[in-house]
Amino acid sequence: MSSALLLGIDEGTTAVKAALFDDELEPVAEARRPVQVSHPGPGLVEQDPELILEAVIDAVADVLAQAGEREVLAAGLDHQGESVLAWDAESGRALTPVIVWQDKRHEPLLAKVDGHSVERSGLPLDPYFSAGRLAWLLDHDEAVGRARDAGSLRLGTVDAFLTDRLAGRFATDLSTASRTQLLAVGGHDWDEQLLATFGLRREWLPAVGPTFGPLAELRCPRWPMPIPLAAQLVDQQAALAGSGAVRPGELKATYGTGVFVLGRTAGPTGARGLLPTVAWAAPSANGAVGEVAHALDGGVFAAGSLLDWLASGLGLATDAPALAAAAGTVKDSAGVMILPAIAGLGAPWWRPKAHGVIAGLSAAVNAAHIARAAFEAIAWRVADIVETMSEIGPVGGVRVDGGLTNDETLLRIQADALGLPITVGRADATVLGAAMLAGVGAGLFTSVEAAAQRLPQGRVISPLGDAGERSRRRELWRAFVRASAEL
Repeated sequence: MSSALLLGIDEGTTAVKAALFDDELEPVAEARRPVQVSHPGPGLVEQDPELILEAVIDAVADVLAQAGEREVLAAGLDHQGESVLAWDAESGRALTPVIVWQDKRHEPLLAKVDGHSVERSGLPLDPYFSAGRLAWLLDHDEAVGRARDAGSLRLGTVDAFLTDRLAGRFATDLSTASRTQLLAVGGHDWDEQLLATFGLRREWLPAVGPTFGPLAELRCPRWPMPIPLAAQLVDQQAALAGSGAVRPGELKATYGTGVFVLGRTAGPTGARGLLPTVAWAAPSANGAVGEVAHALDGGVFAAGSLLDWLASGLGLATDAPALAAAAGTVKDSAGVMILPAIAGLGAPWWRPKAHGVIAGLSAAVNAAHIARAAFEAIAWRVADIVETMSEIGPVGGVRVDGGLTNDETLLRIQADALGLPITVGRADATVLGAAMLAGVGAGLFTSVEAAAQRLPQGRVISPLGDAGERSRRRELWRAFVRASAEL
């Protein structure tokens, strides 16, 4: 094997992480830069795209300095999925903020769209997906309108903005396209009927290509060398690869701002309330999209963000880590239940207008009980999704990763809620997956499956609770969701 390094760049919702890995996928260096998320009004969630770009440049410069004289063979870029922005084709200047995937400003626009017109995408008509945000920008932003009239408009997800600025490559990959509601199930390019539904034109959008292969070359004056870009995809798909759940029937759950559960499938299949999505797409001989790996996706829209809100928004703790630590000091939630719908209720319920609910309060309840109830809510929401995935095939366990999986209390609650063993992987599975797929794209690994064999197995946490008690609490949770989601 080579002594060269692989670079992963993880453009997440609240931070950018860059990390270097050796050819055994062991970490060598990492850097993290926070990125501010603003909430300028109810239902509005934005970021400054120039600050995201600066965070990427700075984090990569940091790890390259740590690498010394070692060669960086290739880089993989993952990004926050459904978030979008507009920019100018001539100057590269951002015309709008990044409209984050949690944003709901375009709900009135979606209310005018016929739900049957988007069935080709396999996705429900929900504010979560990119198409409605892009249509809203086109209809409501004056700078976007001027660029459209001048013929210099570019619309897309954050990865396309970054690669346009750093590599002169206005393109995205098939996994990203599958999250926009502008790709038909099984399709390899933007769908004309779906584009027409949202009033969008192909020429405004990035080209759609494979996930890995010789894609472009990233350049920046602050970096000592250009870096071959050999992978580009959605962050949750990167985490799927980095978790090692790369074969049909294997599931992973990544715990961050939200929790996103993905499971590989043998083809483009759907399930009740879950989303057919592309895991990754290999290149064909001519560099176009070749063989496609498929998956099912289910999202819990609030996890880390729920803890942040309870700590900072309600003042229950100095910060989210302190609140999480408090959850481990009590044995139960003292009857408190939380519906974590502060950004709507995702799969498999799909109630975008649902609000967060805290129920069961009494004089015996303190902040620690509410913290534990938040952990239980996250765990039951993940169980909602895993149970639905089990309807199309057996699930033997779930691989978990992400920052919240450093908390032992959450892991124990999650295993008991699922009634399944969970395998705890590296907390950095997302950035690891981006680097791993770059290794496939650069020819270091012969396949995604071969690369995954180099990953450590992880430790296993088995459920301890009684099956009857778990079933009782499962029914109680379902009843609570049905009652609370309409409030």
